[in-house]
Amino acid sequence: MVNLELYRVFYTVAKCGSLTKAAEELYISQPAVSQAIKQLETQLGGKLFNRTHKGMELSDTGGKQIFSMVEKALKLFDEAESKYSELKDTATGIVRICASDTVATHFLLPYIKEYHERYPDVNLILQNGTSSETIELLKNNKGDVGFVNLPIDDSDINLSNTVMQLHDTFVASEKFSELFDGVVDLKRLQDYPLLMLELSTATRQAIVSFAHSQGVHLHPEIELASLELMTELAKNGIGIACIPREFVKHELEEGSLKEIKTSPSLPTRALGLALPKDGNMIFAVKEFIKMLNEDKGGK
Repeated sequence: MVNLELYRVFYTVAKCGSLTKAAEELYISQPAVSQAIKQLETQLGGKLFNRTHKGMELSDTGGKQIFSMVEKALKLFDEAESKYSELKDTATGIVRICASDTVATHFLLPYIKEYHERYPDVNLILQNGTSSETIELLKNNKGDVGFVNLPIDDSDINLSNTVMQLHDTFVASEKFSELFDGVVDLKRLQDYPLLMLELSTATRQAIVSFAHSQGVHLHPEIELASLELMTELAKNGIGIACIPREFVKHELEEGSLKEIKTSPSLPTRALGLALPKDGNMIFAVKEFIKMLNEDKGGK
Protein backbone atom coordinates (compact mmCIF):
# COMPACT_ATOMS: atom_id res chain seq x y z
CA MET A 1 0.00 0.00 0.00
CA VAL A 2 1.26 3.46 -0.93
CA ASN A 3 2.14 5.83 1.89
CA LEU A 4 -0.71 8.30 2.42
CA GLU A 5 1.75 11.20 2.61
CA LEU A 6 2.82 10.55 -0.97
CA TYR A 7 -0.76 11.11 -2.08
CA ARG A 8 -0.87 14.28 0.01
CA VAL A 9 2.24 15.55 -1.79
CA PHE A 10 0.70 14.61 -5.14
CA TYR A 11 -2.50 16.49 -4.32
CA THR A 12 -0.64 19.59 -3.13
CA VAL A 13 1.57 19.71 -6.24
CA ALA A 14 -1.48 19.33 -8.49
CA LYS A 15 -3.34 22.06 -6.62
CA CYS A 16 -0.36 24.46 -6.60
CA GLY A 17 0.93 23.57 -10.06
CA SER A 18 4.46 24.05 -8.82
CA LEU A 19 7.03 22.04 -6.90
CA THR A 20 8.27 25.19 -5.17
CA LYS A 21 4.82 26.33 -3.99
CA ALA A 22 3.95 22.79 -2.90
CA ALA A 23 7.15 22.60 -0.87
CA GLU A 24 6.27 25.88 0.84
CA GLU A 25 2.76 24.69 1.69
CA LEU A 26 4.00 21.34 2.95
CA TYR A 27 6.95 22.84 4.85
CA ILE A 28 9.43 20.48 3.21
CA SER A 29 12.22 21.03 0.67
CA GLN A 30 11.61 21.11 -3.08
CA PRO A 31 13.89 18.07 -3.66
CA ALA A 32 11.81 16.15 -1.11
CA VAL A 33 8.63 17.01 -3.02
CA SER A 34 10.20 15.96 -6.32
CA GLN A 35 11.43 12.71 -4.79
CA ALA A 36 7.97 11.95 -3.35
CA ILE A 37 6.35 12.40 -6.78
CA LYS A 38 8.94 10.10 -8.41
CA GLN A 39 8.38 7.51 -5.68
CA LEU A 40 4.60 7.61 -6.15
CA GLU A 41 4.93 7.32 -9.93
CA THR A 42 7.24 4.32 -9.49
CA GLN A 43 4.87 2.56 -7.09
CA LEU A 44 1.82 3.23 -9.28
CA GLY A 45 3.69 2.40 -12.47
CA GLY A 46 2.80 5.48 -14.47
CA LYS A 47 3.44 9.16 -15.10
CA LEU A 48 1.38 11.57 -13.01
CA PHE A 49 2.66 14.96 -14.15
CA ASN A 50 3.97 16.69 -17.22
CA ARG A 51 6.81 19.05 -16.45
CA THR A 52 6.28 22.22 -18.50
CA HIS A 53 7.72 25.73 -18.51
CA LYS A 54 4.56 26.81 -16.65
CA GLY A 55 5.06 24.26 -13.91
CA MET A 56 3.52 20.89 -13.09
CA GLU A 57 0.48 19.73 -15.06
CA LEU A 58 -1.48 16.54 -14.42
CA SER A 59 -0.93 13.93 -17.12
CA ASP A 60 -3.97 12.94 -19.16
CA THR A 61 -3.41 9.20 -18.68
CA GLY A 62 -2.41 9.24 -15.01
CA GLY A 63 -2.71 12.27 -12.81
CA LYS A 64 -6.05 13.50 -14.11
CA GLN A 65 -7.52 10.02 -13.68
CA ILE A 66 -6.82 9.80 -9.96
CA PHE A 67 -6.87 13.44 -8.81
CA SER A 68 -10.57 13.63 -7.88
CA MET A 69 -10.43 10.31 -6.00
CA VAL A 70 -7.30 11.34 -4.09
CA GLU A 71 -8.94 14.67 -3.25
CA LYS A 72 -12.02 12.93 -1.83
CA ALA A 73 -9.91 10.42 0.12
CA LEU A 74 -7.75 13.13 1.69
CA LYS A 75 -10.82 15.13 2.68
CA LEU A 76 -12.26 12.05 4.38
CA PHE A 77 -9.01 11.53 6.29
CA ASP A 78 -8.95 15.20 7.30
CA GLU A 79 -12.56 14.96 8.50
CA ALA A 80 -11.69 11.85 10.49
CA GLU A 81 -8.76 13.62 12.14
CA SER A 82 -10.91 16.65 12.91
CA LYS A 83 -13.62 14.45 14.39
CA TYR A 84 -11.11 12.65 16.60
CA SER A 85 -9.61 15.95 17.71
CA GLU A 86 -13.11 17.18 18.53
CA LEU A 87 -13.83 14.09 20.62
CA LYS A 88 -10.71 14.76 22.68
CA ASP A 89 -12.07 18.17 23.67
CA THR A 90 -15.82 17.62 23.63
CA ALA A 91 -17.96 15.67 26.06
CA THR A 92 -19.79 13.24 23.79
CA GLY A 93 -20.18 9.48 23.62
CA ILE A 94 -20.76 7.07 26.49
CA VAL A 95 -19.57 7.04 30.10
CA ARG A 96 -20.04 3.69 31.87
CA ILE A 97 -20.26 4.11 35.65
CA CYS A 98 -19.98 1.03 37.86
CA ALA A 99 -21.31 1.18 41.42
CA SER A 100 -23.70 -0.45 43.83
CA ASP A 101 -27.32 0.71 44.01
CA THR A 102 -26.61 2.20 47.42
CA VAL A 103 -23.62 4.22 46.21
CA ALA A 104 -25.58 5.39 43.17
CA THR A 105 -28.52 6.49 45.33
CA HIS A 106 -26.73 8.04 48.30
CA PHE A 107 -23.56 9.38 46.68
CA LEU A 108 -23.67 9.52 42.88
CA LEU A 109 -27.17 10.86 42.30
CA PRO A 110 -26.34 14.60 42.62
CA TYR A 111 -23.20 14.17 40.50
CA ILE A 112 -25.12 12.34 37.78
CA LYS A 113 -27.73 15.10 37.77
CA GLU A 114 -25.10 17.85 37.54
CA TYR A 115 -23.09 16.03 34.87
CA HIS A 116 -26.18 15.41 32.74
CA GLU A 117 -27.06 19.09 32.94
CA ARG A 118 -23.53 20.09 31.90
CA TYR A 119 -23.16 17.51 29.13
CA PRO A 120 -26.58 16.41 27.84
CA ASP A 121 -24.99 14.79 24.77
CA VAL A 122 -23.20 12.18 26.88
CA ASN A 123 -24.99 8.87 27.36
CA LEU A 124 -24.53 7.73 30.96
CA ILE A 125 -24.76 3.98 31.61
CA LEU A 126 -25.02 2.91 35.26
CA GLN A 127 -23.92 -0.65 35.92
CA ASN A 128 -24.87 -2.15 39.28
CA GLY A 129 -22.45 -4.36 41.17
CA THR A 130 -20.50 -5.00 44.34
CA SER A 131 -16.94 -3.77 44.71
CA SER A 132 -15.54 -7.06 43.38
CA GLU A 133 -17.97 -7.04 40.45
CA THR A 134 -17.08 -3.42 39.71
CA ILE A 135 -13.39 -4.30 39.62
CA GLU A 136 -14.04 -7.11 37.14
CA LEU A 137 -15.99 -4.77 34.88
CA LEU A 138 -13.06 -2.33 34.86
CA LYS A 139 -10.54 -5.08 34.18
CA ASN A 140 -12.56 -6.37 31.23
CA ASN A 141 -12.98 -2.91 29.71
CA LYS A 142 -16.72 -2.93 30.42
CA GLY A 143 -16.63 0.14 32.63
CA ASP A 144 -14.97 3.57 32.54
CA VAL A 145 -15.15 4.56 36.22
CA GLY A 146 -15.99 2.51 39.29
CA PHE A 147 -16.73 3.16 42.93
CA VAL A 148 -15.44 0.57 45.39
CA ASN A 149 -15.16 0.07 49.12
CA LEU A 150 -11.60 0.56 50.32
CA PRO A 151 -9.12 -0.87 50.96
CA ILE A 152 -8.58 -2.64 47.64
CA ASP A 153 -5.33 -4.37 46.76
CA ASP A 154 -5.41 -5.10 43.04
CA SER A 155 -2.59 -4.09 40.69
CA ASP A 156 -4.80 -4.55 37.62
CA ILE A 157 -6.80 -1.37 38.28
CA ASN A 158 -5.90 2.20 39.19
CA LEU A 159 -7.26 3.67 42.40
CA SER A 160 -7.59 7.40 41.82
CA ASN A 161 -8.64 8.83 45.17
CA THR A 162 -11.04 8.62 48.10
CA VAL A 163 -14.39 10.21 47.28
CA MET A 164 -16.33 9.62 50.50
CA GLN A 165 -15.73 8.64 54.12
CA LEU A 166 -18.03 5.92 55.48
CA HIS A 167 -18.84 5.60 59.19
CA ASP A 168 -20.42 2.22 59.90
CA THR A 169 -22.79 2.26 62.84
CA PHE A 170 -25.77 0.42 64.35
CA VAL A 171 -29.25 1.83 63.98
CA ALA A 172 -32.66 0.64 65.16
CA SER A 173 -36.27 1.65 65.73
CA GLU A 174 -37.83 2.57 69.08
CA LYS A 175 -38.34 -1.14 69.70
CA PHE A 176 -34.72 -1.22 70.92
CA SER A 177 -34.89 2.04 72.88
CA GLU A 178 -33.00 0.54 75.84
CA LEU A 179 -29.85 0.76 73.69
CA PHE A 180 -30.12 4.46 72.88
CA ASP A 181 -28.90 5.95 76.16
CA GLY A 182 -25.16 6.24 76.64
CA VAL A 183 -22.60 3.94 75.04
CA VAL A 184 -23.22 0.22 74.64
CA ASP A 185 -20.51 -2.43 74.84
CA LEU A 186 -20.14 -3.90 71.35
CA LYS A 187 -20.36 -7.42 72.81
CA ARG A 188 -23.85 -6.70 74.05
CA LEU A 189 -25.14 -6.59 70.49
CA GLN A 190 -24.32 -10.29 70.11
CA ASP A 191 -27.56 -10.97 71.96
CA TYR A 192 -29.76 -8.93 69.62
CA PRO A 193 -31.20 -9.69 66.15
CA LEU A 194 -28.78 -8.12 63.69
CA LEU A 195 -29.33 -7.12 60.07
CA MET A 196 -26.17 -7.14 57.95
CA LEU A 197 -25.06 -7.33 54.37
CA GLU A 198 -24.06 -10.63 52.82
CA LEU A 199 -20.68 -12.01 53.83
CA SER A 200 -19.40 -11.69 50.25
CA THR A 201 -19.51 -7.89 50.44
CA ALA A 202 -16.48 -5.79 51.36
CA THR A 203 -18.58 -3.91 53.94
CA ARG A 204 -19.54 -7.05 55.84
CA GLN A 205 -16.03 -8.47 55.70
CA ALA A 206 -14.56 -5.27 57.13
CA ILE A 207 -17.05 -5.26 60.02
CA VAL A 208 -16.59 -8.94 60.80
CA SER A 209 -12.82 -8.60 60.72
CA PHE A 210 -12.87 -5.69 63.16
CA ALA A 211 -15.34 -7.39 65.50
CA HIS A 212 -13.22 -10.55 65.61
CA SER A 213 -10.18 -8.44 66.51
CA GLN A 214 -12.17 -7.27 69.54
CA GLY A 215 -13.24 -10.79 70.49
CA VAL A 216 -16.80 -10.10 69.34
CA HIS A 217 -18.74 -12.42 67.04
CA LEU A 218 -21.59 -10.70 65.26
CA HIS A 219 -23.91 -13.26 63.67
CA PRO A 220 -26.79 -11.61 61.78
CA GLU A 221 -30.27 -13.01 62.02
CA ILE A 222 -30.97 -11.76 58.51
CA GLU A 223 -28.46 -11.23 55.68
CA LEU A 224 -29.35 -8.96 52.78
CA ALA A 225 -27.92 -7.76 49.48
CA SER A 226 -29.62 -4.36 49.72
CA LEU A 227 -28.96 -1.58 52.22
CA GLU A 228 -32.29 -0.03 51.26
CA LEU A 229 -34.18 -3.17 52.29
CA MET A 230 -32.10 -3.42 55.45
CA THR A 231 -33.07 0.13 56.32
CA GLU A 232 -36.77 -0.63 55.86
CA LEU A 233 -36.54 -3.78 58.03
CA ALA A 234 -34.81 -1.80 60.77
CA LYS A 235 -37.48 0.92 60.62
CA ASN A 236 -40.11 -1.80 61.09
CA GLY A 237 -38.39 -3.18 64.20
CA ILE A 238 -37.21 -6.45 62.63
CA GLY A 239 -33.70 -5.99 63.94
CA ILE A 240 -30.67 -3.75 64.42
CA ALA A 241 -29.02 -2.72 61.17
CA CYS A 242 -25.30 -2.26 60.70
CA ILE A 243 -25.03 0.43 58.05
CA PRO A 244 -22.96 3.50 57.15
CA ARG A 245 -24.32 6.58 58.91
CA GLU A 246 -24.10 8.52 55.63
CA PHE A 247 -26.68 6.20 54.04
CA VAL A 248 -29.35 6.63 56.72
CA LYS A 249 -28.89 10.35 57.28
CA HIS A 250 -32.50 11.10 56.39
CA GLU A 251 -33.91 8.40 58.69
CA LEU A 252 -31.76 9.60 61.58
CA GLU A 253 -32.85 13.20 61.05
CA GLU A 254 -36.56 12.35 60.90
CA GLY A 255 -36.30 9.96 63.89
CA SER A 256 -37.52 6.77 62.24
CA LEU A 257 -34.14 5.28 63.17
CA LYS A 258 -31.81 6.09 66.04
CA GLU A 259 -28.11 5.41 66.37
CA ILE A 260 -26.71 2.96 68.90
CA LYS A 261 -23.31 4.17 70.02
CA THR A 262 -20.90 1.34 70.81
CA SER A 263 -17.58 0.89 72.52
CA PRO A 264 -15.48 0.38 70.59
CA SER A 265 -17.09 2.10 67.63
CA LEU A 266 -16.66 0.60 64.21
CA PRO A 267 -13.67 1.99 62.25
CA THR A 268 -14.11 4.52 59.49
CA ARG A 269 -14.00 3.16 55.95
CA ALA A 270 -13.86 4.92 52.60
CA LEU A 271 -15.33 4.82 49.13
CA GLY A 272 -12.75 5.04 46.40
CA LEU A 273 -12.71 5.92 42.72
CA ALA A 274 -11.30 3.10 40.56
CA LEU A 275 -10.22 3.35 36.92
CA PRO A 276 -9.09 0.90 34.23
CA LYS A 277 -5.38 0.15 34.26
CA ASP A 278 -4.63 1.49 30.76
CA GLY A 279 -5.74 5.00 31.78
CA ASN A 280 -6.87 5.80 28.21
CA MET A 281 -9.87 8.03 28.94
CA ILE A 282 -12.05 9.96 26.54
CA PHE A 283 -12.74 13.61 27.30
CA ALA A 284 -16.23 12.86 28.65
CA VAL A 285 -14.80 10.52 31.31
CA LYS A 286 -12.10 13.02 32.24
CA GLU A 287 -14.77 15.67 32.74
CA PHE A 288 -16.77 13.38 35.04
CA ILE A 289 -13.71 12.74 37.21
CA LYS A 290 -12.84 16.43 37.15
CA MET A 291 -16.33 17.25 38.42
CA LEU A 292 -15.91 14.82 41.35
CA ASN A 293 -12.56 16.35 42.25
CA GLU A 294 -13.90 19.89 41.99
CA ASP A 295 -16.65 19.08 44.47
CA LYS A 296 -14.22 17.38 46.81
CA GLY A 297 -11.92 20.39 46.68
CA GLY A 298 -14.79 22.65 47.56
CA LYS A 299 -15.65 20.76 50.72
